[in-house]
Parts: sequence; C-alpha cells; structure tokens
Amino acid sequence: MAVLTAEAIVCAVRAHGEHGAILRALTQQAGLVAGYVRGGRSRRLRPILVPGNAIALELRARTEDQLGGATAELLTSRAPLLAEPLAAAAIDWVTSLTAATLPEGQPYPALYVALAAVLDAIGVAPSARQWAAALARYELLLLAELGFGLNLEECVATGSAEDLAFVSPKSGGAVSIGAAAGYEERLFRLPPFLRGQSGDPSTGDVLDALAITGHFLDRDVLDGRNRALLTSRERLVARLGRAVA
Repeated sequence: MAVLTAEAIVCAVRAHGEHGAILRALTQQAGLVAGYVRGGRSRRLRPILVPGNAIALELRARTEDQLGGATAELLTSRAPLLAEPLAAAAIDWVTSLTAATLPEGQPYPALYVALAAVLDAIGVAPSARQWAAALARYELLLLAELGFGLNLEECVATGSAEDLAFVSPKSGGAVSIGAAAGYEERLFRLPPFLRGQSGDPSTGDVLDALAITGHFLDRDVLDGRNRALLTSRERLVARLGRAVA
C-alpha cells in the first residue's frame, strides 16, 4: 500500500456519496493529488476542507490507479478571508486554476511555493494591488511549468534585451520599443515587474500583467474549454480594476 504524508494546499473539494468528499490538494513532493475523505462533509471536516487552507495530508492507496483514502488536519485556515468578496474570489480562482490544469502525481515544487506565497499575500498584503501582482506572477510561472512559458528576456524580432516594452499576443515573446513602432495597439504592454524589476507595481502594471497571463492561459492552457472558470477570472479582474483604481 502506497502512503503519502505531506503538507498540502486544498485546491478543490467535491461531494461524493452521502457524507464523503473527494479532495484535490497540491503537495510539494507529489504535486496535485486526489483522495476520498470519509465524512468530508461533516461539521468537523467542512472547515478544514476549504480551498486555500493548508493541511497535513495523509493519503493511502492500494494501487497507483486507485483513488486513495485521505485524512486531513488543519495547519493554516484561510476561511476568514472568504468573508471578503475580493479575497474570496481570488482564492477561488487560483485554487480552481491549479486543480483544473495540473496533471495529478507530477511534482511542481516551485508552483507549490508560489501558490502558498499568493495565498499568504492575499491575507497580509496592505493592498489588493500587491497581492494581484503576486497572482500574475503565479499565472506566469504556471504557464512556464506547463510548457507555455513566455520569453520576456529578449525581443522576439531583434534578439536584443534592450528597451523591452511590449509582448506579442501571438508568440508570447517580448518586443522592444523600436520593433513595436507602428504596432503598439496590437501588442500587450510589458510591466517591468514581470521581468523581475524591483519596485511597487502600479495599478496599470498589475492590470497589464493580468491581461497578458489571462490571454495565454485562455489560449494555451484552458483552450477556451472551461468557460465557467474563465468567466470567474474575468469577474475577478474587473473587480480588481475597480478596487485598485
């Protein structure tokens, strides 16, 4: 019998049977894993199995192909944040995105660390603009980890690393000011913080970054298939635009 014991982040919970639930959670060692939690819909376990919560997970399965049985103990509760509509929408989006796009059983340690950082930022950042910047970085990393990374280090037209200011919606490559001349309206503006430059990103920077990552998530990862998930992101970005303006 295979046994996995790890800290994990709850990403999705679905009712199963009369009292149970199927849990999907992201671990650092094993990536996204799924398990059946007996009594997962009980009064005791419902506050633990909340997307965004950090848990101590134990997963037992007889074979690799079998859905294992899972137990969970609460490590960090982010349930209080769900009382804030904007924070709740962000947690719902980032955990749902993770559950919907990552293959099960494949380690993504950088994504685990980044997801935990985004959730922490939602809880402690002094403004929505700052945690929204962390969210954009997470989406950019997820694209890269799934094989759809953007080249923001050099101009896709000239190969130069100087004066990078735009991103091509077709190639996902950066475009310099000179190469973009006359085509600026067809390109995304490249916020400096997406290239690792220090400083507090502006409202415009954050919204520009989310426009970039949203475009490529839709095209390359979600492929327009999960319309409900994409619609929830559109609502989140619209609310962020009003909140950080």
